[in-house]
Amino acid sequence: MTTPTKEFDVKKIREDFPILNRQVNGKNLIYFDNGATTQKPQAMLDKVSEYYSNLNSNVHRGVHTLSQLATTEYENARETVRKFFNAKSTNEIIFTKGTTDSINLAAYTLGKKFVNEGDEILITEMEHHSNIVPWQMLAEERGAKLKYIPLTDAAELDYSKLDELITEKTKIVSIVHVSNSLGTLNDIEKVIEKAHSVGAKVVIDGAQAIQHFAVDVQRLDCDMYCFSGHKLYGPLGIGILYGKEDLLDQLPPYQGGGEMISEVTMEKTTYNTLPYKYEAGTPNIVGAIGLAASIDYLNSIGMEAINHYEDELLGYSEQKLDAIEGIIRYSKAKVRKSILPFNFEGVYHYDLGLFLDKFGIAVRTGHHCCQPVMQRYDIQGTIRASFSFYNTKEEIDELVTALEKSLAVLR
Repeated sequence: MTTPTKEFDVKKIREDFPILNRQVNGKNLIYFDNGATTQKPQAMLDKVSEYYSNLNSNVHRGVHTLSQLATTEYENARETVRKFFNAKSTNEIIFTKGTTDSINLAAYTLGKKFVNEGDEILITEMEHHSNIVPWQMLAEERGAKLKYIPLTDAAELDYSKLDELITEKTKIVSIVHVSNSLGTLNDIEKVIEKAHSVGAKVVIDGAQAIQHFAVDVQRLDCDMYCFSGHKLYGPLGIGILYGKEDLLDQLPPYQGGGEMISEVTMEKTTYNTLPYKYEAGTPNIVGAIGLAASIDYLNSIGMEAINHYEDELLGYSEQKLDAIEGIIRYSKAKVRKSILPFNFEGVYHYDLGLFLDKFGIAVRTGHHCCQPVMQRYDIQGTIRASFSFYNTKEEIDELVTALEKSLAVLR
């Protein structure tokens, strides 16, 4: 477990999130649905408001003052993201709509360049649908075979299968960093090293990782890394695709339109340089600027301190919930992050989620866009409590009390 490098004052931190002051059903909001989206710090909200109030303009081609200022803010945001997970160049930072958009971009471009009939693509049994469906579509289109690394009973990937599954036919490996349905932190370094030994390209779904601990893409040596801004305390509708510059240079464009072109005639189009080759049309300028503000806010707290505190919260929640009779927990991996999936014997997860809402407690119920995981456990879904650094142990105590009261009725 890490040691915090800065003093961690959760009470002071909570003051930075206006929504935490509201009530739901007459109760103080307790927000444990952070895996779906995180709440927003005032610093980010102020930055978004400032852009629309004082800076609103399109970027890159305008000669007037507002356009020049907006362009500077937009490109500064790209540099903020680059630093945040240690990419080599801003040319490697592509702004997208979110993780789903980033993975679809990766599947389309990598598939066009590297995947042919008879080739193989490898994913895992714990993937979000966003990291399954695009690869299924690609495999069907190109005549390739889609394979997956299975789950063990401990909710970990079966790494003993890597030598069997990763072969000379493997062209792409796409794997989640932290499972959104189980909380498992995967050993992606092991997978990346094995994939690269056969020349395969590796895509990482970092949607549930990047907000919990520091990620260094150069150290990981992944070829692509994807995440969503709204899970990183930023605005909705903005995401990141990191890709190694030499790889992105080789790949075809994804969408056509303004900005991604160099020259257009009625006979032929030549394409812009990176990163603009992959940013067709007017970008989500305010989304990028807001995301940078959220990153600045996180940096002011420190990712190491956040990681440490959230690990404490998860351990405390597991200890408290395990004391409730009839609990079934699905996350038994050795290393887990901020996500606690569970059910209770004889109680439908959806019903329990509705009861918790009456206590002002927001959790997620269902299959969490991970139906293969639910099939693996022969269940329809789970209750998922997912934690952030603005949550508290007192809120977890309130969750336990609400669960006990709800179960007394539902049983």
